[in-house]
Amino acid sequence: MSEQEAYGHKDMDSRMLLQDKRHSGGGSEDPAAWLRETDIVSHDFPYAASLIADSFREWRGQGVPSFTESWSWCVLNFEGDWIESDSEFRQGRWRSEWEAAAGSCLQTGSIHIAETVDEGQAYTLLALPIFTRGHGEIFAVLGCRMPAEQYDMGGRHTAEAMSMHFQTCFYHTFEHVFVSDLAGVHLHAEREGSRRSLLFQIVQRMHDNIDVDAVLTEVIDSIAAMYPGARLDLFMSQDHRSTHPQVKPLPRQWASNDVCARAFKDGKVILHTGREDNATVEVGLPLGGKQGVYGVFHMLLDKRSFHELDLSFLSMVADTAGTAFENAKLYERSNQLIRELRMSNELTQRLNQSLRLGDIFQFAFEELLAMFEADYCCILHKNEERGGLEVIACNHLPLLGELVETGQGLGSKVYGSGEPLLMSDYKYAVGQTSALMDATGSQSLIATPLCVGGEVRGAIMLAHKEAHFFSYDSYRLLQAMAGHIGLAVGNARLHAEVRRLANRDTLTGLFARHYLDEEIKQRQSKDFCGTLIVVDIDQFKMVNDTYGHQKGDKILRQVSEIVKSSIRQGDVAARWGGEELAVYLPQLGVQQAVFVGERIRKRVMGETEPCVTVSCGIAEWSWTDERVSVESLFYRADMALYEAKNNGRNQVVIDNKMLENTSKNPWA
Repeated sequence: MSEQEAYGHKDMDSRMLLQDKRHSGGGSEDPAAWLRETDIVSHDFPYAASLIADSFREWRGQGVPSFTESWSWCVLNFEGDWIESDSEFRQGRWRSEWEAAAGSCLQTGSIHIAETVDEGQAYTLLALPIFTRGHGEIFAVLGCRMPAEQYDMGGRHTAEAMSMHFQTCFYHTFEHVFVSDLAGVHLHAEREGSRRSLLFQIVQRMHDNIDVDAVLTEVIDSIAAMYPGARLDLFMSQDHRSTHPQVKPLPRQWASNDVCARAFKDGKVILHTGREDNATVEVGLPLGGKQGVYGVFHMLLDKRSFHELDLSFLSMVADTAGTAFENAKLYERSNQLIRELRMSNELTQRLNQSLRLGDIFQFAFEELLAMFEADYCCILHKNEERGGLEVIACNHLPLLGELVETGQGLGSKVYGSGEPLLMSDYKYAVGQTSALMDATGSQSLIATPLCVGGEVRGAIMLAHKEAHFFSYDSYRLLQAMAGHIGLAVGNARLHAEVRRLANRDTLTGLFARHYLDEEIKQRQSKDFCGTLIVVDIDQFKMVNDTYGHQKGDKILRQVSEIVKSSIRQGDVAARWGGEELAVYLPQLGVQQAVFVGERIRKRVMGETEPCVTVSCGIAEWSWTDERVSVESLFYRADMALYEAKNNGRNQVVIDNKMLENTSKNPWA
């Protein structure tokens, strides 16, 4: 316990006793009387040496009568140990003599007098006890050496008077320290009261705000108002973006002994006073809550204006700010979840508006751009025919339709690994390349695989030109949205497959007749002409009877493959029924159709095993016909086929109407 602490405990008790005495004795007493009655007790003696020494120096500095100028003085404690003296008493011989004299004084409780000679001069030594005010206990011994002749001339009485003066000086110093302590306690109480009031106001304002940026602005402004000369920055994790000039992202690298690094890592206040020749105090205040540390305040203050009590106050402000920030963040997160749910519902609704794969990718592309406020969106989809990932949707047009080979670029990496990707700054991504990032100058990227039915079928990439733009929440949300998109793509693919199966003949792989009917009907509503070829395998019943139905099915598949490979990509080949096939040639006249029919006939005759032949009937329609219909077109083509059969088979015949028109038209 320090001396001042010891005095403070005792004097506070004395003050309480004196106050009780005043209250019981009436209010007419001197209000300062309690101070003059304060005293020290034996419990305080071990801690009084410094105060006695200060009192001794003050007493010696006040001046003495002229005839005592040759006297030498010293002071010892309640155990006779040396405390302070004039320069002459610092010699070892005098010190030991005075400690012995003080011991005698303490034993008797009265003045101890001795005679001594120094260099032929006779001296009288006096050890004068210094008593406490209340109980008369000796708490110090005052030593005096004077010429022997002056002792006989009233020196003893003068020394006693001067010892009483020393006692007065001691209690004057004691009262000054006591009052200073009381004033300090009062100032501390006022300061703490003011700070508690300020803290209450700050807490109230913070918790009144449910906006994250408003909370940060409030705590920054509050600390700045309390320490106007301080430099204050708030380093926040990348999960929070702010436009406030004093809110900055956490540095990528910090020195191991950095104040902010230690505060952020340990989650406690870190104080460093060795900055700039000890003139500045550096403080790191973690901004954290129950779920973790979100950032750290970095303060630089003038050491002269900083008090140790400020540290606990700043810690409470930071803790309050962390709790308010976390509450606001949770509120923001709840709103974000509601927003994500709404966006998910909207995206799902829009995706379900169509079962066409192209429409779904376009809807997803538009929604993702708006939802994430991204600069660029790129959707890759596996294309088996082209043997790679095709850029199916992208707002950077030079990349649209491009093929990304497996193992090239970030999109291919996400597709190959099946793992999502979050990239905060592309320029620091060593060894990573991306055509999208390079072409657009983007720095931030989030990407996720596009899974359809448990299989990775592509990748979705969102990019922004600004670094650190996407947060972890965005990264997580994209994965959730990709699930909805994958489900819609799966539904569209399933619908397309069902439709394909419904429109296809299972044996030959050609379109079914009803599909051909619908296609011709649509074409007749918008085209100006078209031609139908009906192909029939000659004597197919004999083939089945001779080789069996399995061989007959094989022949039918062979002929179907020849038909498919003999027509254009836009032409429609279908199984008309039994061994009869049909080919519709949009926008082709009868003469071009004859060449196609002949090609099919010759190839069938030369490429089938066992060898078979086919007969073909051709019919054409044009917008000038009086009656245009699917039924009439099939009827005329069937009549031409019937004629080919009757004329010996293995030939191509045009229906009679077309022959008549051809004979009348010299340009046909």
